[in-house]
Amino acid sequence: MAAPSPLPPAFEAWFSGRGWNVRPHQLALLEEARAGRSTLLVAPTGAGKTLAGFLPSLVELAERMGKHDGLHTLYISPLKALAVDIARNLEAPVREMGLPITIETRTGDTSAAKRTRQIQRPPDILLTTPEQLALLVSHRDAAPFFSSLRRIVLDELHALVTSKRGDLLSLDLARLKALAPQVSAVGLSATVREPADLQHYLGGTETPAGLVTVAGGAKPRIGILDTERSLPIAGHTTLHAMAEVYEAVRTHKLTLVFVNTRMQAEFAFQALWNLNDDNLPIALHHGSLDAQQRRKVEAAMADGRLKAVVCTATLDLGIDWGDVDLVVNLGAPKGASRLIQRIGRSNHRMDEPSEALLVPSNRFELLECRAALEAVHEAAQDTPPPRIGALDVLAQHVLGVACSDGFDADALYQEVRTASPYAGLVRADFDAVVNFVATGGYALKSYERFAKLRQDKAGLWRASNARVIQQYRMNVGTIVEATMLKVRLGRARAGKPGQPGMITRGGRVLGEIEEYFAETMVPGDTFVFAGEVLRFEGIVENEAVCSRAAAGTDPKIPSYDGGKFPLSTFLAARVRAILASPSLWHTLPEEVSAWLHAQKRISRLPKPGELLVETFPRAGRFYLVAYPFEGRLAHQTLGMLLTRRLERARMRPLGFVCNDYGMACWTLGDMTAAIARGALDLDELFAQDMLGDDLEDWMAESALMKRTFRSCAIIGGLIERRYPGQEKSGRQVTISTDLIYDVLRRHEPDHILLKAARADAATGLLDIRRLGEMLTRISGRIVHQPLDHVSPLGVSVMLEIGREAVYGEAADEILAEAEAMLTEEAMA
Repeated sequence: MAAPSPLPPAFEAWFSGRGWNVRPHQLALLEEARAGRSTLLVAPTGAGKTLAGFLPSLVELAERMGKHDGLHTLYISPLKALAVDIARNLEAPVREMGLPITIETRTGDTSAAKRTRQIQRPPDILLTTPEQLALLVSHRDAAPFFSSLRRIVLDELHALVTSKRGDLLSLDLARLKALAPQVSAVGLSATVREPADLQHYLGGTETPAGLVTVAGGAKPRIGILDTERSLPIAGHTTLHAMAEVYEAVRTHKLTLVFVNTRMQAEFAFQALWNLNDDNLPIALHHGSLDAQQRRKVEAAMADGRLKAVVCTATLDLGIDWGDVDLVVNLGAPKGASRLIQRIGRSNHRMDEPSEALLVPSNRFELLECRAALEAVHEAAQDTPPPRIGALDVLAQHVLGVACSDGFDADALYQEVRTASPYAGLVRADFDAVVNFVATGGYALKSYERFAKLRQDKAGLWRASNARVIQQYRMNVGTIVEATMLKVRLGRARAGKPGQPGMITRGGRVLGEIEEYFAETMVPGDTFVFAGEVLRFEGIVENEAVCSRAAAGTDPKIPSYDGGKFPLSTFLAARVRAILASPSLWHTLPEEVSAWLHAQKRISRLPKPGELLVETFPRAGRFYLVAYPFEGRLAHQTLGMLLTRRLERARMRPLGFVCNDYGMACWTLGDMTAAIARGALDLDELFAQDMLGDDLEDWMAESALMKRTFRSCAIIGGLIERRYPGQEKSGRQVTISTDLIYDVLRRHEPDHILLKAARADAATGLLDIRRLGEMLTRISGRIVHQPLDHVSPLGVSVMLEIGREAVYGEAADEILAEAEAMLTEEAMA
């Protein structure tokens, strides 16, 4: 006699009608939910993770016989589009089984009237985002609203936990467990290196979640495009391969073309459109586009009306576009886990292999693509280690809880420590955060505008007034967009005797640069933009005013451009291994193999654990090129610190550039000769102590620290971007935070936001941990190779000098000409 089915008859009939068998992991989640346990499900793409996550909720809601007890299930997605897509997919089984279940979404696009109604009459299942959850937790009716909550489903959990969004979400999950002790959580993920980390995040520090894993799934079919045109040594546009990418689009049903930055997305879309003689429906999707435009693209994809979509990380995650049969990744993926995630958008079914095509932009990226391909075939992951919770995020959460029912400091401290990123939070830091939210801190407490909390007679901390609550709700979230400045031609004019000069803005706008880049300059600095050497004159409102530099002027500050994501440590190690294994080079394209053999003949290749440093003269300058393979962020920090040390060594440094693979700096002093006579010691130059006083001194002087502080001040609620009826410009926020930064540095150097900013700089902007690990690895293993001219590997780094901050065919032609000249020099 067959065992009774764990599913209700209506569900059994629905599965049978679809020709499906309920899968073991779906039944396992049902059993875990019935036992009241939180669970992490790790399963490959197409394994029915989403249905498994919702199945316990659907069964429980079906068995209640139409009785509505309030909000039952909360689904949290990293993307608005994913929440909307899941809602659409979830409505199908509910409708087909005739279940009396209400399903709604709540995102930034949901109308105010609907959001108000959802609080008063919540649906059974609500699909939302971390930011909207933070708003719900801060609502004055949060306690009754969440009292009936039984289940939380967190989709793409691996993508939620790696940033400050994950810190905020962990705090809100801890809050939900306090408001609804009966709640259990389900985490869904396809790409996990250390499941235990996510289990602690999901279940909290006291009771880690259980684990259900699904083996199998068809191996993806991944190719690396072998273009007919020569693969460049440097560059990021993949213009050389766009004709072949277009052909791949033409011969497939629906192609997702992934890039790493919005600028690359715009360029790739235009390049494909220029080739579109067949008038194929090709669309663009990235975060800077209007929300309505993104929804149109998503709807057209779902309806099968598109042939290709050029997109950024906005479509990285779990959306099931059933007709996608090819994923193209332009440029290197920068991480194996990210590549696996993107590949999974193709043929989104467990038993059908995904199809993907990697299109490297240059020869180093080909090595990176090869390393990533091998990692995918081994199912290797490179997700980052768990985060330590940010204090500015904690400040935002503290204010949010105060906006609801208020809090007792002792109870909230214990609650916060159940969130895994904050498990190690010491009471002194928690009290400092509460004091900051309440008063602004010692240096700012005399200003009433910073006093956001008051303590009532019962000792509970509450929001000071209704305006504080309104401002919190308008500024919630941890995503701080980079402020852009227009680059306008103008000039500085001398003022009258005894009066300051003026900056005139009479010329045309050349384009836009990120505000932080302009902040690194002082009037008189020169830099490359739009094919010209410009002299920076100053910032006026939202514009960087510049004049054309004199003919023959060397740009003092180069333009940095490239990938949004740093090269993962995991892939970097694999690329170094390929370089150190000539026996493997025959599997590479002939031009890449010849390039590496030329490097071996003319200079040398770094062995694993070594740092290769080349020095050579060129055009009246002296160059040092190093190959750490630690990613652009770590290399930028290394370049900043090296130039300080070279200055002290009287080498008279002029500047530096870097990419993901190496960095170059140039001086007026002959570094080769200085090394030969012992006046310059490479072991001392690259010594680990550069991360001590040198780093502290540089951070104290740098405008980048002010930028980091600005983000922390916005997230922590010190400065609001939005006020009722108005919004601050980026320049207004900059002026406000810069003034406060200077005050705090002088009068309260241990302020909680300065502490948060230093932590952010160390892990984000500067990648200090990774740089420190590299300096430890290479200690005593630096190999110096003096040369007469640039090496074949060095060409890629040297081409970063004078790189243009614009895309286009002319820019590529200029880069190609420079590459040809440098390559001829390298091969001499």
